[in-house]
Amino acid sequence: MSILESYILRRVLQMFLTALLPVLGIIWTTQALQRINLVTDTGQSIGAFLQLATLILPTVIPLVLPFALAIGITQTLGTMNNDSELTVIEAGGGARSIVLRPILILAAALCLVSFFVDNVIEPMARHRVREMIASANADLLGSIVQENTFRRIGDDLYIQIAGRRGGGVLTGIFVADSRDPAVEFIYYAREGAVDEKSSALVMKDGEVHRKLPDGGVSIIKFDSYAFDLTEMTRKAGNATLRAQDRTLGYLLHPDPEDEQFQRKPLTFTAELHRRLTEWTFPMIFALVSLVVASDARSHREARLHPTASALLLVLLFRWMTFYSANGAEDTPYFIPLMYLIPIATAILCIRQLFGSKRLTLPRKLQDKTADLAARARKIGGTREEPRS
Repeated sequence: MSILESYILRRVLQMFLTALLPVLGIIWTTQALQRINLVTDTGQSIGAFLQLATLILPTVIPLVLPFALAIGITQTLGTMNNDSELTVIEAGGGARSIVLRPILILAAALCLVSFFVDNVIEPMARHRVREMIASANADLLGSIVQENTFRRIGDDLYIQIAGRRGGGVLTGIFVADSRDPAVEFIYYAREGAVDEKSSALVMKDGEVHRKLPDGGVSIIKFDSYAFDLTEMTRKAGNATLRAQDRTLGYLLHPDPEDEQFQRKPLTFTAELHRRLTEWTFPMIFALVSLVVASDARSHREARLHPTASALLLVLLFRWMTFYSANGAEDTPYFIPLMYLIPIATAILCIRQLFGSKRLTLPRKLQDKTADLAARARKIGGTREEPRS
């Protein structure tokens, strides 16, 4: 690689990282804060939350990576054009590959990174996140021993504990159970304990209020009562793995007995083809950015800022691929479209890059842009004459 190519590669890489890190940090923070309820609702430690937040990071990287690359390329080449560096390279007889080669090498490297993260790291991270959430929801003992606070441990099931004594004895137990729409139960007990072997909350010296839909209430006192939590514990402790949580090998050969696969087999097919196409997006975004910004342009030429033009084009491309991937979850007819859109976009960009035509605005739009710019300069240059 020549000195000039190394210079371009270094500048693009610096601008790429400058765009990637802040955006990645913002999106990662918002995604992590959406799961703060893992700490507040299940009584988990801050360390568990930090671990969960770290595992979310691989799910964000493939989404942000191509956009950061597009911004890095267009900003770098736009600055080089404004500083007449692209003009000097072209006037000095430099081949166009001097600009294209280092950027395409970087794009190819990022494609490999995207493939590895999307197909290896992200499924492992998603799997671990599912297990952590399921384990936290199943840890009923850690959820209910928080004193003087209501804890939601299931749909329409709440528990409050007034105090805690040695030996795992709980005092002042209150349980509200409205899971059955036909009847509502409210339990009070002086003390009790969680039997971890039978997954039951054993309450002593209390009473249960049974409220019917017609408003009638019956009260039953008891010396000992076991509130069964077995089914809820078993359900909460099992992590439900969806297509996004599976490895590429599993998507190629899914288990026919998988409950999620039996319910929605097309989601596994759509996810497989998404994995096989989206890792190429850094190269597609790089080609689009090069079409927009790699030519030396005159400062008098009317055109949108290269970054704005590239982002509009890649957002349109990303919307089409996202739409086709979502459609493939309902009908297989969208699957060929998932491949056609990237291939057609790449072919059009390569043809434009190595053709003789430049990507320019339509003539009428150029005239209107030039006219608006002239009017703006005229208004800005007009000064109000002082009155006598």
